[in-house]
Amino acid sequence: MLTNNPFATLTDFLPTFAMQAYLVLMALAVIAGTLFDIAHKGSARYFFENWRKSKRKSRQPIGGGELVSIAVKTAVVDVLASGEFCSLRRRLAHLLTMYGFVIYVVTTAIMVFSYPTPATPAPAILPQLWWLGGLMVLAGGYWFWFFIRVDVAAEGHSPFRVVRADLFILSLLASVTLGLVWAFVQARGGAGAGVLFWLYLIATTVLFGSVPWSKFAHMFFKPAAAFEKRVSKANGTRSNLPAPADKPERLGTLVKHARHY
Repeated sequence: MLTNNPFATLTDFLPTFAMQAYLVLMALAVIAGTLFDIAHKGSARYFFENWRKSKRKSRQPIGGGELVSIAVKTAVVDVLASGEFCSLRRRLAHLLTMYGFVIYVVTTAIMVFSYPTPATPAPAILPQLWWLGGLMVLAGGYWFWFFIRVDVAAEGHSPFRVVRADLFILSLLASVTLGLVWAFVQARGGAGAGVLFWLYLIATTVLFGSVPWSKFAHMFFKPAAAFEKRVSKANGTRSNLPAPADKPERLGTLVKHARHY
């Protein structure tokens, strides 16, 4: 089971190019959704305006070498290691989900495009990595959903309470869970594999098609925001983050904003 390409058997009822075309459409949906999100929310404009203000107010010029160093540090600390998370539990859950998702998506694409039929068997390592990536997503995602979310861990709400901000994590968990269950049932020759496959496609379509309304696009914005923050700190300009709560009136303002959000 762990060494079989689950997508190769789809040729029994789908043309070879069908799943390939579907993956291309999902990639285009992510690109279009992200661009729409940028235009609708003005994220790019906000970023470049902050960048220009930072350059105008700069107290100490930053050379090209230092800028490269900041970019590398942002990539390593903020992106690859998720250094923005202070909580170790949340960082581990995020890293499990992020790296699992990358492994899962990359191996899916390789198996679908390079080994689409039983006549072109995939190397055993690819299905194994596909399963590993999927299980990492489930481990990190369900850990976050049931035990780490602020409204569950701190505010005592039910873990089954759903708001719009949960669309990304829920569609991700639904897609990967159904994908692994489908592959398991299919490998065992169990009844219902076909139904599970179409449910898997529906959940995956929701995941990649709901980018403008979910937090999917945030993964593209966060590195840029982290880079701008590090540059602002290096050139001595003030951050647009709230001032430290070292005075009672500042503390009251922060509490008021916290309640609002």
